[in-house]
Amino acid sequence: MREKDNLDQEYWEQRYRQNRTEWDVGSITPPLKSYIDQLSEKSLQILLPGGGNGYEAEYLHQKGFSQVFLLDFAQAPLLNFRERVPSFPEGHLLQQDFFTLTPGLYDLVLEQTFFCALPREFRTHYARQVFDILKPGGKLVGVLFSEEFEKEGPPFGGTALEYQAYFEPYFRFIRFEPCQNSVKPRQGRELFIELQRRDRPQFIA
Repeated sequence: MREKDNLDQEYWEQRYRQNRTEWDVGSITPPLKSYIDQLSEKSLQILLPGGGNGYEAEYLHQKGFSQVFLLDFAQAPLLNFRERVPSFPEGHLLQQDFFTLTPGLYDLVLEQTFFCALPREFRTHYARQVFDILKPGGKLVGVLFSEEFEKEGPPFGGTALEYQAYFEPYFRFIRFEPCQNSVKPRQGRELFIELQRRDRPQFIA
């Protein structure tokens, strides 16, 4: 399968129905947990795009964050999540295409295995869309794979230099470094990013 072929809603529905969710480690991962643990403002508008089974959303909800939104293209993981976390506001479960979200809604976007599921041709659009949906001063925080993969994706790998080119026009780099607390299968294979939205895009002529 070529990168751009068949990665539609039905493709992801089938992956969940067949339990072909190798990216799912069954709990919140240490990099995201560590970052969430140092957040104090419980009213932050937080989006988890392509959030799947939503362990990060569940953790945030348990810690009292009231404006957490879990988005996925597929219905199956959202139904799984609603069954597992019945107290989570149903209106905060978004079955929607990430690229159709309304601009300017969120203070924080948490990235965990969504970027790597997108075909490479969407990566520039991803950076712009995150810029658009964040409020002024908002942040994109999470992990990205820091190596290329031999097998066809998804997931799709990449390099720090490649990612830097996508994000620099839209974000200031607070942290962009090898991740020190990845889950064991991903140790030495991830970048941790904390990027803050620029006031306006900056492109080099």
